[in-house]
Amino acid sequence: MKYVKLASHFLTTNLLKLLLILVIAVIVIEASQMNLDHIHQLQLQLCYHLVSVITSSVILVLASTIYIMTRPKSIYLVDYSCYKPPNNLKMTYQKFINQSRLTGAFDESSLEFQHKILERSGLGEQTYLPEAMHFIPPRLSMAAAREEAEQVIFGALDNLFANTNVNPKDIGIVVMNSSLFNPIPSLSSMIVNKYKLRGSIKSYNLGGMGCSAGVIAIDLAKDLLQVQKNTYAIVVSTENITKNGYLGNKKSMLVQNCLFRVGGSAVLLSNKSSDKCRAKYKLVHIVRNHMGSNDKAYRCAYQEEDDAGKVGVSLSKELMAIAGVALKTNITALLSPLVLPISEQLLFIATVLANKFFNAKVNPYIPNFKLVFDHFCIHAGGRSVIDELEKNLKLLPVHVEASRMTLHRFGNTSSSSIWYELAYTEAKGRIQKGNRVWQIALGSGFKCNSVVWEALRKAKPSPSSPWEDCIHRYPVQTVH
Repeated sequence: MKYVKLASHFLTTNLLKLLLILVIAVIVIEASQMNLDHIHQLQLQLCYHLVSVITSSVILVLASTIYIMTRPKSIYLVDYSCYKPPNNLKMTYQKFINQSRLTGAFDESSLEFQHKILERSGLGEQTYLPEAMHFIPPRLSMAAAREEAEQVIFGALDNLFANTNVNPKDIGIVVMNSSLFNPIPSLSSMIVNKYKLRGSIKSYNLGGMGCSAGVIAIDLAKDLLQVQKNTYAIVVSTENITKNGYLGNKKSMLVQNCLFRVGGSAVLLSNKSSDKCRAKYKLVHIVRNHMGSNDKAYRCAYQEEDDAGKVGVSLSKELMAIAGVALKTNITALLSPLVLPISEQLLFIATVLANKFFNAKVNPYIPNFKLVFDHFCIHAGGRSVIDELEKNLKLLPVHVEASRMTLHRFGNTSSSSIWYELAYTEAKGRIQKGNRVWQIALGSGFKCNSVVWEALRKAKPSPSSPWEDCIHRYPVQTVH
């Protein structure tokens, strides 16, 4: 059955190519049987129908011209960079609990709860917290939060510009996303000021959009690159920890303290055809869905005050169930028609129809995404998130390895986590020319967003990769 399925997949995927080969073969056979009289008759026919031939040719040329002029521009991912904090910001389990106890903000029950969450989280002992969180008491000031933002954002951008040799003044678009820290002036303005970007820059600052905001930022940059000619766009993703730690005792709000860690990414996109020769990837698809009209989905990750007036993000017990529904919608209604071969789509439709019209009680067919994607970058939101997607998509351990190892080494870095995962896959030397990468991001609202990239060459890790000094130690055994 395995080989029958593979054969049907090959036939349905390459049906048009096979038909084209058949047509060409028929034409060649017919042409080989023609003599001089046949050729002369063909010339006479063309002369008699000269007006029709010219009209058809003009229509064909016009149609081709309109298609070429109106088709979407190709968007290239030239390179990207992930920020790696200095070693002095590492936070072990024991140090985290000791620091939390010394703040005096948590009772023993909350401390014990956070310790259990840490042990089951999938995080390792070398994740990072900002410098302000290493002081007793923590320095939760605006100045400290700005300092964290500058270190992460400028660290990622400095490395990106150095690796690509792009002059910051050549950047035409800046899209910045940070959910919980949005000072005035904005973080995008902070980038413009630091790198003295040109006055005509198109800058955008996305806030409050959760861990899926990185893909939303890529989508916005893609749309802007369709209307601005020959330019670069930078997309910067991070989350600020300094001002957003929770100092209370409500269990549903304590989870964020245990999972979120310092991190950020900067991505350089281009619509210049000349950049194809050096770009790592080409953008293929972006699909997004939003469940905000559902009250439970809207409130499943919700920033609010607890009974003592302490601000934090509350995560509901329905979060994973809602994430599953959002993912199902994203892949079945939006992504599948774009990427799956006809064989997989027919199998999925068949099970749906069987259940609807014949009451067959057959489990819905889960498409085999391993047929169309070579690598998976699932948002490292937590161990349960990765477990759920691995089960629902019927993936193998190697397919979620990058996500688990990113969670272990860097923790949940919010919207930038999918870039640490791609960097892991590159550092392992697994991405070959023509491979397709699927990045999946989940975030508050509730949103599920997918982006698909195609590798233009064998992708090697860029200088100063976050995995540069530790990739030889991975993969490691993590909690399941």
